[in-house]
Amino acid sequence: MSQIEPEPLNPISVAWNTVASYASYEEAQAAVDRLSDEHFPVENIDIIGSDLRLVEHVTGRLTKGRAAAAGAASGAWFGLLVGLLVGMFTPGPAWLGLILGGVLIGAVWGAVFGFVGHAATGGRRDFSSTRSLVASTYDVIARGGHADRARAILQQPAGTPPVQ
Repeated sequence: MSQIEPEPLNPISVAWNTVASYASYEEAQAAVDRLSDEHFPVENIDIIGSDLRLVEHVTGRLTKGRAAAAGAASGAWFGLLVGLLVGMFTPGPAWLGLILGGVLIGAVWGAVFGFVGHAATGGRRDFSSTRSLVASTYDVIARGGHADRARAILQQPAGTPPVQ
């Protein structure tokens, strides 16, 4: 007589249980913070963003002058770093000259590279922007059989005694 084997469990459905879904990351983070305040084992919690989108926020027009200025600023920071590193091994007041020289040389080279780099694009990207990934929903997931307790904590009004 053959024995019928049970269907194998899906490890993802066993391991992950959605506790709650939120429209923003900040709301999901606040929920996990509340769980932590109630002494819930938050090492069993994940925040998972779904339906990711790339959002590019245009911050302004980018001209050759602005590209050179941005390059000069980043080059000056790099020059300051190099000047400080070299200045640490230089005795006496000469270290100040090394730092100032590093900043000036870095700013000049940064401006040149910024200008040439922008000119090389041929006007294909004449704007500056910032990019970020955002999700449509953020799910708070509990692993290891802790989902029911987490749901109970989050469903209680704030300030009530914790669920045992």
